Amino acid sequence: MQITGIETFLVAPRWLFLKVSTDEGITGWGEPVVEGRAGTVRAAVHELAELVVGKDPLRIEDHWQVLRRGGFYRGGPVLSSALAGFDQALWDIAGKARNAPVHELLGGPVRDRVRVYSWVGGDRPSGIFDAVSAQVELGFTAVKMNVAGPLGPIATPAEAAAALARAREAREALGPDRDLAIDFHGRVSPAMARRLVKMLEEVQPMFVEEPVLPELPADVVKSVVEASTVPIALGERLFSRWEFKPVLDAGVAVVQPDPSHAGGISELRRIAALAEVYGANLAPHCPLGPISLAAALQVAFATPNFLIQEQSLGMHYHDGREPVAYLADDALFRFTDGYAARPTAPGLGIEVDEEAVRRADETGHTWRSPVWRLPDGGFTEW
Repeated sequence: MQITGIETFLVAPRWLFLKVSTDEGITGWGEPVVEGRAGTVRAAVHELAELVVGKDPLRIEDHWQVLRRGGFYRGGPVLSSALAGFDQALWDIAGKARNAPVHELLGGPVRDRVRVYSWVGGDRPSGIFDAVSAQVELGFTAVKMNVAGPLGPIATPAEAAAALARAREAREALGPDRDLAIDFHGRVSPAMARRLVKMLEEVQPMFVEEPVLPELPADVVKSVVEASTVPIALGERLFSRWEFKPVLDAGVAVVQPDPSHAGGISELRRIAALAEVYGANLAPHCPLGPISLAAALQVAFATPNFLIQEQSLGMHYHDGREPVAYLADDALFRFTDGYAARPTAPGLGIEVDEEAVRRADETGHTWRSPVWRLPDGGFTEW
């Protein structure tokens, strides 16, 4: 079998899909994208294609090594995301060629179902109690919310109290038997992160995500870890096992590589194995489309130290365009009691509606990350 060609599709609201074709008629799908930079990643995918076209798609690890290391400059969000899309597509082809779901090729399932969580509150969180209650009604046993909207370097007492009040609302709606995850989105300074995680101890979060920016020294992460008993999670903006080691050394409890950013299925597996050495758990970041989520679920079913899976159905970024709109069958994403059932279909376990994808690509998208400013006009983190 040989790879005969690749195609990419800009799909609203903010995704990029990749189709890899072979001379035996087996196709694989991947989702290589950086939110807000889909066109840039698309160019990288087509540049990298020359390294795989004409080659055997089943040599997945060899392709991973060449796609990552075949250029003098490597890594970073764009190239790692382009690599991730190829890796997902090649695993999809391998599963279809062997008539097995990807998790069986990774060693077989270690669980029968995968716990997922839902998002509430949006970028400027509000209406938390009602939003969480709605997710509880749908059967979810865990939700995640942003801690706050725009924040200055040191939040006022009122801003800090408002963040805690929102978390208390969520905890009240969830009760003691469900879980709350809180995302800082890198919006606060290290000093403020240490203060807020200590304040949030009372609501017992499952984890606090990205309390500080990932480019800060690992010693800063360690200071936040040591500021409270709250488990700290991060990793959506880290792209390889080499980048995860310093934060694991710093004591994070949960690693969150993204299957569309961190080198795909192959590298997620290695990051999870590295985290296992530290007693840390895997909770893949995935606010993206159906191919990315399908890839994450395949990893989850084969990973012993998996914790919980993010999924984006109903997420505030979608503007009414749900991931299942690009699937011929949404069975894999029909969650029951907050869990995803184990996929049995070959490859990634989904059938992409190629006609819908091609129609979407005719319009494409130009989604960009918001730019936030403080009252004084200065830039602040989104």
